Amino acid sequence: MKVDVLLGLQWGDEGKGKIVDVLTPNYDIISRFQGGPNAGHTLEIGDFKQVLHTIPSGIFRENKLNVIGNGVVIDPITFEKEIESISKHHVDLYQTLYISKKAHLILPTHKLLDAASEEAKGKTKIGSTLKGIGPTYRDKIGREGLRVGDLFENFEEKYTSRIQAHKDLLENFYHFDYSAKLAETEKEWMQAIEVLKTFKIVDTEHLINDNILNGKSVLAEGAQGTMLDIDFGSYPFVTSSSTICAGACTGMGIAPNKIGQVFGIFKAYCTRVGMGPFPTELFDKDGQEMRDVGREYGSTTGRPRRCGWLDLVALKYSIMLNGVTELIMMKADVLDKFETIKVCVGYEINNEVVDKFPFELNDNVKPVYVELPGWQSDLTKLTGQNEFPEEFNNYINFIEEQTGVPITIASVGPNRAQTIFLGEE
Repeated sequence: MKVDVLLGLQWGDEGKGKIVDVLTPNYDIISRFQGGPNAGHTLEIGDFKQVLHTIPSGIFRENKLNVIGNGVVIDPITFEKEIESISKHHVDLYQTLYISKKAHLILPTHKLLDAASEEAKGKTKIGSTLKGIGPTYRDKIGREGLRVGDLFENFEEKYTSRIQAHKDLLENFYHFDYSAKLAETEKEWMQAIEVLKTFKIVDTEHLINDNILNGKSVLAEGAQGTMLDIDFGSYPFVTSSSTICAGACTGMGIAPNKIGQVFGIFKAYCTRVGMGPFPTELFDKDGQEMRDVGREYGSTTGRPRRCGWLDLVALKYSIMLNGVTELIMMKADVLDKFETIKVCVGYEINNEVVDKFPFELNDNVKPVYVELPGWQSDLTKLTGQNEFPEEFNNYINFIEEQTGVPITIASVGPNRAQTIFLGEE
């Protein structure tokens, strides 16, 4: 069997959680492979809504294994709260959830370092979620991090040593007053790791590969979006991990030849949270309408998302990097009332129009648009492609022609049921 990968193609918040939940019946195992509690994968199932930060989005499907891979960074406090919230829905997490020994822990001081770093940057801050994710990955790459497996191997000594190093950095470099905040957080963190230790903590790379050999199917669930990738995103306004398909190999411990289908998720328009370049961003009533209709507020931070038209230059770049085999369009219903819909097909940079993603996005990058007629009808009640307005079909066809990849799913609302598989009778 192969491992299919599902990931976002824009700046995150594409709707990955919903689609993982929809596709889960086709798989035996769902695994997160990167990121941390900055992820906010929202599931709306029937009459309840659940936001997942660390736990894979297949958790509400029966008889599925859910795996937190080695590429994920875990905040025990957030994890404990997430467990409590999910348990209200009578999900047996202790039987279905596996955690990698090699996943790194977000320590209480990592959050303080995150805050101190952003404060020090002033006007040049990157818009961190302040969850401690960047500092945790820095420790990981610097070979100084603590992993989940360390909870069972001389943990107190390792923890004390790392915390002291962080205190020295906070005091002597950032001149950041941390005492009260650390005292408040540390007790809660210590209690939370005791909860974490009660779960199945294993070498998940063996678990996943053994299951593949035994014919089990695996879906890898990405967090954040391709345009936030540490190498290929809009650097330096990016996350600290590899959000692209290659990250599934390193974040789960699988070989590249094990990758099968790659599902690329994108919104029918674009959004971004926090700082950083955004060529198609709208500052007018159209942008506000997208925000209001699409409920574009961060599920993790609550921050209003910046909204703009679909950017095909960035989308085609993401498709190339990930080897996308199928496209999934989200939130098409948000554009229901627009008379005209714009799509960016190129960038004007220094009076030259280009269609390839440049080294750097900055104020010199101007979007080049084509205009398509809107469908001006309610998509949320539709149940099949045969009900699509002609203008919506034309929008889909245009994107497929531009990208060379078929759109196989269209989401027309937040609920699980508002998902239409294209090409089906």
